[in-house]
Amino acid sequence: MSPTHRRAILKGLGALTPLGLAAPAWAQSGPAESPEAARAHTDFAWLARYGEDNRRLLAEGPPTRIVFMGDSITQGWRDKNPEFFPAGRVNRGIGGQTTPQMLLRMMQDVIALRPRAVHIMAGTNDIAGNTSPMTAQMTRDNLDAMATLARAHHIRVLLASIPPAGNFPWRPGLETKGPIAAHNIWLRDYARAHGHVWVDYHPVLAGPDGAMREGLAVDGVHPTPAGYAAMNGVLLPILARLDLA
Repeated sequence: MSPTHRRAILKGLGALTPLGLAAPAWAQSGPAESPEAARAHTDFAWLARYGEDNRRLLAEGPPTRIVFMGDSITQGWRDKNPEFFPAGRVNRGIGGQTTPQMLLRMMQDVIALRPRAVHIMAGTNDIAGNTSPMTAQMTRDNLDAMATLARAHHIRVLLASIPPAGNFPWRPGLETKGPIAAHNIWLRDYARAHGHVWVDYHPVLAGPDGAMREGLAVDGVHPTPAGYAAMNGVLLPILARLDLA
């Protein structure tokens, strides 16, 4: 090889060196994921959220009378009205969750605790499409599966209506009233057909327009203490009737 050719080749390799040393696109740093986004890849159902407390309850007691399975509306019930959750009344709400996530948590967060009953309130975030676009049938299949799992383990099922909402602040422009009404009709009919307990919060929370009444929610979706007090008024007589108070 002549010196001229050698110099030409080396010059060409030198021009390629930055490309060869550059990190691949997938390895380059970008905006950090939020904890919620990262968890979607590592713990989709957030099984770790209540794992330690579940172990404590099983080891130390007292016996669990009823577990509340749900999303941020259920979680907020405990946060804003902690006196409603004395020993034996266990809250397993997680903000933002959809029914597929709750279904994955049923064995660990409900059935393993051996409660006498479970209160299931879910569907808001399915309508919002928090984890993926969902059809009404997908939501109903998941609710059916949760209720069936509970009954198979001799756990009484209380199915709650989806609370009213005129809109979802995190999903601007999304129609909410129609889907909520349709789900609640199905939930009521399903509960009656299968011998579950139907708990309807809609009459005490909804205004004439189908949205949450003024003063009962901080953002039109999540109840205020007054909103939870209204829900307590619906549920407490039912719990007393079922000897779950």
